[in-house]
Amino acid sequence: MKRIILFLFLVSVFLYPIPYTLYPTFAGEIEDLQKQIDELNKARELSVKATKPLEGQLNSLKLQLAQIQANLDNLSAKIRQKQKDLDIREDKLALQQALLEQRVKAYYIRSYLTDPLLVILSSVHSGDLFRELSYRQSVTREDRQIITSITAEVVDLLTQKENLEKDKAKLAVFQEQVDKNAGFLGGEIKKAKAYQSDLSGKIAELSAKQQEILAARSGQFTASIGDSELADDYNASIKGFREAAPSGSFAVFSFGGYTHRKGMSQYGARGRAQSGQDYKAILRAYYGKEPVGKDTGGDINVSGYGSMNFEEKYLYGIAEMPSNWHAEALKAQAIAARTYAFRYKQNGQSICTTEACQVFSKSKSDSPPQAWKDAVNATRGQVIEDVVTYYASTHGGFTTTMGWDTTDGSGGSSFVDKSYDKAGGSPWVYKAWYTQGYSPSSDKCGRSNPWLSGEEVADIINAAKYRDDRVTPVTTSCWGGNPYSHAELREKAGGPSSVSSVTVVQGNGTTSEVVFQTDKGEVRLSGSEFKTAFNIRAPGRLSIPQSGFAFFNIEKK
Repeated sequence: MKRIILFLFLVSVFLYPIPYTLYPTFAGEIEDLQKQIDELNKARELSVKATKPLEGQLNSLKLQLAQIQANLDNLSAKIRQKQKDLDIREDKLALQQALLEQRVKAYYIRSYLTDPLLVILSSVHSGDLFRELSYRQSVTREDRQIITSITAEVVDLLTQKENLEKDKAKLAVFQEQVDKNAGFLGGEIKKAKAYQSDLSGKIAELSAKQQEILAARSGQFTASIGDSELADDYNASIKGFREAAPSGSFAVFSFGGYTHRKGMSQYGARGRAQSGQDYKAILRAYYGKEPVGKDTGGDINVSGYGSMNFEEKYLYGIAEMPSNWHAEALKAQAIAARTYAFRYKQNGQSICTTEACQVFSKSKSDSPPQAWKDAVNATRGQVIEDVVTYYASTHGGFTTTMGWDTTDGSGGSSFVDKSYDKAGGSPWVYKAWYTQGYSPSSDKCGRSNPWLSGEEVADIINAAKYRDDRVTPVTTSCWGGNPYSHAELREKAGGPSSVSSVTVVQGNGTTSEVVFQTDKGEVRLSGSEFKTAFNIRAPGRLSIPQSGFAFFNIEKK
């Protein structure tokens, strides 16, 4: 290589600078890698500052890192190939070096011998003179071209080797950065997993009280009407709210109460019967089928009472519907109860006597009301095949098995007025719940009504925006705990202190969204978000008593 540099120096003395074109380098790829690494470093800084590192985000960074490493590996392969190419070129140039030496030496000699005066003095004939001059000039031009070509090749080789060394140096720096990021991310993932594990434990710990409250308020059972109707609660009704609540008050009204919304609505069956439908039409509406005759003779095993006659003892004692209701509603109930219990009879299972199965009363069985006894006898042996005949007191105008339980089969803003629940006189089709159970006389946790102020509604919004173990009802007399005050929760959530108006968006049997206008601007919550926050934070025993769905409205006076 030193000999090549010496010849380049000698040639540069006699030749003008020679232009040349560099082979493409990897500068663009390196810049792209640097940008990616810079972005990764920024992501790393954000990850360090994050209060809740998420493993999903770290996995994404790992994917980025893997892509960068792949690019570096590809670039390294290109550099190695370039090194091989340059080594081959250098070997070839070594073979041409001898030629270059000869050509340079000859060029010096000819440069001296091609002096026109020497040629003229050494020539005898004019023809020989011109031929000699022409030949010597041609050879000189050829030498110049060969020297120029080989010199350009050598210059380019040196340039490429210099660039290659720079690329190798940059690659080493990038690899160091990538290794550093890889180590950091590996540590962050471990920290994130440890954090998440710790967080899961804390969530389970802090959520225990909240889950207890949710379970109590959302309803984990389906109560029956029994053999007598419960009176409505004036303060929990829309009429009481409009007549007695202070101006500016809010109230959350549920469509239906504790209900699974499957099968038959008992109040709906009553409303259908009062509108002229017979028991077959009622059953067809709620279960999609009419009953068929089966041999239902024999006994059934009843928990706490042993074996008894299925038709004339057990079914006589079913206490799920008032016996003074319409005869067609009683017949529909008798078939639904028979079908539900027939599975237990066929399988030889014992059936319980509470709402968990269906309510059985021994005293009623011993002395059944005549209207109920007639309904059981009139439908003897009739069951609905291949259907579990669920039923509940009130569905709130919508069932999962048939959709809208209304006179025209549609929803809309007036669906409650069109519902068969309302036609049947259900006190729970549209109600604001603030008592512990169905009965208006059950515990109210010191509240005389379910009405809320704008500040109390804002507090529920803040409970939807921020949650920890102290987000529980402010009324500790019935719920215990150490809840935040309204002001403390507002500061934690950074939310509103008052609500001026609300709009509720209803879907197909569910509440889709609730839109509040507050002193902090508009706030939007999904129906399920609001229901959860309401059941965790609302004062007293206020609740949206629905399990597995959210179907409610918010009224403002």
